[in-house]
Amino acid sequence: MSTLSRLAQATPTQERLLVIYTGGTIGMQQADNGLTPGGNFAQRMAKALSQLPVVQQQLLPAYDVISYANLIDSSTATPLNWQQLADDITSRLTEYRGFVILHGTDTLSWSAASLAYQLQGIDRPVVLTGAMLPLEAPNSDGLNNIHGALRFAATAELQEVAIYFANRLMRGVRAVKHHSSALTAFSTPCYPLLGERVGDDFGYYPSRGLALQQRGAPRFELADYQGLSQGEVVRIALWPGMAAWQLDAWLSDPRVKGAVLQLWGAGNLPNDPALLNLLASASGEGKLLAAISLCPEGSVHMGAYAAGQGLTDAGVLSGDAMTPEATFTKLVHLLAQPIGFDVQRQRFLTSLVGER
Repeated sequence: MSTLSRLAQATPTQERLLVIYTGGTIGMQQADNGLTPGGNFAQRMAKALSQLPVVQQQLLPAYDVISYANLIDSSTATPLNWQQLADDITSRLTEYRGFVILHGTDTLSWSAASLAYQLQGIDRPVVLTGAMLPLEAPNSDGLNNIHGALRFAATAELQEVAIYFANRLMRGVRAVKHHSSALTAFSTPCYPLLGERVGDDFGYYPSRGLALQQRGAPRFELADYQGLSQGEVVRIALWPGMAAWQLDAWLSDPRVKGAVLQLWGAGNLPNDPALLNLLASASGEGKLLAAISLCPEGSVHMGAYAAGQGLTDAGVLSGDAMTPEATFTKLVHLLAQPIGFDVQRQRFLTSLVGER
């Protein structure tokens, strides 16, 4: 562990933040064969923050930094990586006032959604961020994102998992990466911002946060997990002409325990009884099936059209306006716990962390 922030050695641990560097573009450096993960990130981060105006440096909270020995390639992250992050936070939960996770952008919103479920009821901030350009690259967004993440992670009123990116603080379980290269790559299409930077000010909107919305909810307790790492949850997006045998190839595999079904519009399915029969059979076998829309915004309303009326009867659960990330990671979260099928279904239909 490295302690490098201003006056950190004189600051009690409980008043510091913990920064967890997991990998990603933000920490990469240029090599002869292209960008590669760079070392000594704590020192590089401290050097970058020293470039801020003195007034901004004085407002930075004290922090410690830990770096993963085996940096995670964001595009190859798995549910086991999400569980590792949750374990690393909970093992230090009482030692720090908040947490910042530096992560690759490809699956940043997936990790944020999973952590939101695993850390349900947490009473301090967990803020994920990354960058579209390496920290030392010209015009990098890395310094700005780290700066904002540190400031919001020191906001005691923020008591949930959030993403800070491009001056915006977003609910982690509502966020998506909507652009492959823009500096404003992340958004929350179905929920307003939790906070934002305007000029030199960092403003948090408490009326939109879980601390107020879920007042009186059970306090945090790490879920009893049986890690899922063999593809037990699948994601199936419909396409024109999809045949029943193709859906069967996914759902009949005994290793599959759950599926995210992305349907057309408000929850439409092709007019093929064989498809509904397959869904009903899979649900009857105890597989957790959830439907969301292929549209990037809006909600499913199963049964609003004749083409979707049989979905509920087949046992398919409505994901309302949940993001693919929130839906997938919620299925993983529920299926990884030693709870019954009926309880899993009931909890999926319940808003646990403001995801629906």
